[in-house]
Amino acid sequence: MKCPYCGYAEGKVIDSRPTEDGNAIRRRRECLQCQRRFTTYETLETISLAVVKQDNSRQPYEREKIIRGIIRACEKRPISLPQMEKIADDIEGELYQAAIKEVSSTELGERVMRHLKELDEVAYVRFASVHKHFSDIETFMDELNKLLENK
Repeated sequence: MKCPYCGYAEGKVIDSRPTEDGNAIRRRRECLQCQRRFTTYETLETISLAVVKQDNSRQPYEREKIIRGIIRACEKRPISLPQMEKIADDIEGELYQAAIKEVSSTELGERVMRHLKELDEVAYVRFASVHKHFSDIETFMDELNKLLENK
């Protein structure tokens, strides 16, 4: 592992332990040249996942895009970042467990909406308004009425 400070390629592991969620190993390392310490995380390499956009183009799946969309929908709502990250974790888990290599952006959005609906209805409606391209107030009200009917 290259030292991020001096670039030297040799170092030693000082401490190694699993992360809280158990999905990675946290390692404290020390550079053998400059003696500075740094942390690395070892994670399982996952299968690549492609997102099929509405124009049929394909892009690599980017977790950060999902999280950004969820954060925007949850703005000023009583939802913590770990709760938002759990949504992304759960969706990734569902896709990997099903061994899906390609997922449509529509399907991805539907999965996010399903999780947000369980967590916070306001965040769900915000996300749905962007994902479903609400073009007028009637479409927005239809979605709100569906939400109220299911209570």
